[in-house]
Amino acid sequence: MKVKKQRRHRKALIFYTACCGFHKPFKILCDGTFVYHLLDNKMTPADTALGNILRADVKLYTTSCVVAEVKRLGRSHIETLEAASRLIVARCEHDKCVNAVDCIKEVVGENNSEHFFVASQDTELRRELQKVPGVPLIYALRNALFLESPSAFQRQYVKTSEKERSHVTEKEYKILNDMVMNKRTNEEANNSITEIVEKVDSGDETINVPAVQKKNKRKRAKGPNPLSCKKKKIKTQNIGLPKESKGDSAVKKKRPRNRKMKSSHKKEMPAQGGS
Repeated sequence: MKVKKQRRHRKALIFYTACCGFHKPFKILCDGTFVYHLLDNKMTPADTALGNILRADVKLYTTSCVVAEVKRLGRSHIETLEAASRLIVARCEHDKCVNAVDCIKEVVGENNSEHFFVASQDTELRRELQKVPGVPLIYALRNALFLESPSAFQRQYVKTSEKERSHVTEKEYKILNDMVMNKRTNEEANNSITEIVEKVDSGDETINVPAVQKKNKRKRAKGPNPLSCKKKKIKTQNIGLPKESKGDSAVKKKRPRNRKMKSSHKKEMPAQGGS
């Protein structure tokens, strides 16, 4: 049963978020009967309990007329009054307090523009709000909370509104009609031009075709003139020859000196006779 309940709640949330524009955090408008039931069954804190069934963060609202109605019930509902006073007060624009049911219906309006979830134990109020498009309803049974499925009226309203959005309006129809007529005239003009060209090519008819003025093309920057560019010098590399060191080259470049001995410098002494 718990799985079926979660599945039903998930389908209802998908319907309201996708078709009615609801978004997180969800706003829940509570009346006095719902606040009293939560306290009586110890379903507190209320925002946590409601957030569990909606699987999202929630903000709890009420109206000044609801708070005034609970206050008139006396000291027997003092806890309900204190809890309702802590909720966010939605603007109802009533100078004098009215019935809580009428106040909630006026806050919701004809199409629930503020995207309120309405939480109430009043079955008559929930039955009337089922006839308003886009109003999710929450109620409690003992210590369990339930989100009602969208009513047949709400589903039918969504279908009809989608059909109306898919239909073309009168203004859009005129724009489309003008576009189609312009396309037809362009096609007819192109067909007539092709017929004239075919006749000219076959020699059946000669016509003076006005010269078509060429559009001046914008000159774009080009690359440099290749004839005016200096050619790159190819560097030659000695492959396989080891580089000579500076000292070795100096030794090799030095020319050897050839010295010749002079024969005239040394003369033999004459032999002396014996005295």
